[in-house]
Amino acid sequence: MSTYLLCRNHSFLLYNQSLYGDTSWADWFGVIGRGLLLDLSLAGYLAVIPGFLFIFSAWTLSNALRRFWCGYYLFISILLSIILTVDIGLYPYWGFRLDATPLFYFFSSPADAVASVSVWMVIGGILVMAVYAAVLYALFYNILLPKKYFRRMKVPYRRLRVSGVLLLLTGLLFIPIRGGFTVSTMNTGKVYFSTNQRLNHAAINPAFSLMESLSKQKNFSKQYRFMEAGEADRIFSELLDPAVLGKDTVVADSLQQMPDSLRSLFTVERPDVYIVIMESFSSKLMKTLGGTPNVVVNLDSLAQEGVLFTNFYANSFRTDRGLVSILSGYSAQPTTSIMKYPRKTQSLPAIAGSLKNAGYSTRYYYGGDADFTNMRSYLMSSGFDDIISDQDFSVSERLSKWGAHDHLVFNRLLADMKDEAAGEENDAPRFRVLQTSSSHEPFEVPYRRLQNDRLNAFAYTDSCIGDFVAKFRELPRWKNTVILFVPDHLGLIPKISAILR
Repeated sequence: MSTYLLCRNHSFLLYNQSLYGDTSWADWFGVIGRGLLLDLSLAGYLAVIPGFLFIFSAWTLSNALRRFWCGYYLFISILLSIILTVDIGLYPYWGFRLDATPLFYFFSSPADAVASVSVWMVIGGILVMAVYAAVLYALFYNILLPKKYFRRMKVPYRRLRVSGVLLLLTGLLFIPIRGGFTVSTMNTGKVYFSTNQRLNHAAINPAFSLMESLSKQKNFSKQYRFMEAGEADRIFSELLDPAVLGKDTVVADSLQQMPDSLRSLFTVERPDVYIVIMESFSSKLMKTLGGTPNVVVNLDSLAQEGVLFTNFYANSFRTDRGLVSILSGYSAQPTTSIMKYPRKTQSLPAIAGSLKNAGYSTRYYYGGDADFTNMRSYLMSSGFDDIISDQDFSVSERLSKWGAHDHLVFNRLLADMKDEAAGEENDAPRFRVLQTSSSHEPFEVPYRRLQNDRLNAFAYTDSCIGDFVAKFRELPRWKNTVILFVPDHLGLIPKISAILR
């Protein structure tokens, strides 16, 4: 297994050297080190069956058991060789690591799937698979299961006790398989570490990527096609802004003739942009929007001096779907999350990417686990240069189930703002996103103003927002900054809605 893990990185980078010609040795080590997370998880999956075979070996050493060992290692050798070879060959054309997509095309239309592949390429690929499978199986056969060692093995006297120990050791494989004990489980997004997407792709284990993709297969076309394509295009065309499309020159000209005060809310052309995404907030909490008073008093106050959007609704009921809606303008689906598909999210447009191309520096702040539901891969793909998450806070600061409490995250943002002001030019535009987490179950916060725990958690995050804005006002860049406060989704139904009534 270690041979496979070592070869799959080096062979991929060497074969696609034309795509990685500008990478340094540090990048190579970064790919190997970061990719080790998925490698260990895959090794855990593949070691489960040998673990049970060891347990059976405590009761019998029959030839049938040894043949099963050999058969399993042969199957794994062939499977890994096919995956590695196909992945290396397809990446320059597809631009993503192996998943279920090639299988879909091959089984739906085998002739078309291989139409652009030459005979010599097919022959070469088969030879590489055969050689690699032979080498891998030889290592398995001669190192992990030598025939002479198998014959010398004896059934232990205390078979039940030995079986229990082996079962416990096999159960411990759950740790690398899951990826630890954090709220996030192992996913391909965990290996993303660079703003260079090709380096992130190189760190992905293709066998794990294929396995993950096969487990998430859904027929989206049948779920979301409610009308004929022509009818949908006609309705959508009526919704488009003619001024944006340039079809209505009269409207476009009139917009250009408007005074600047009517066309812009900002005092500069490229203001700093801060987005605070508030966990589970709702208009039901704001007196300004007809909700209960004395809960989010700071937001109510800010609503009086800023621009309040009164016809703005949550796009979903989960954070992973709401984030993509806010930052990429991608509507959420009811039964799945686009964030769980890194191959798809890497193609989505995003505010961070657009502002980065315009010269903005980008950074994301979150006190929780950035690997939850493939969040890291989405954020890196969308254009964020840096992600501050739970691992950037000390263990003593990660006292919440979700990581660091909101006031610590806001304080980190403020500290970075002051450091940036001292270390870089004042006219460098910034794009920062801060995602809160404390107003989430179990609603345990270091703050007490309201008797109800749920409402008190929202009041706590609101107090953090008020402190942040008050301190931000004292900084020089305040006058050239726009701050947007937006919830990720509604989290008040049904329990808190009943409280508010």
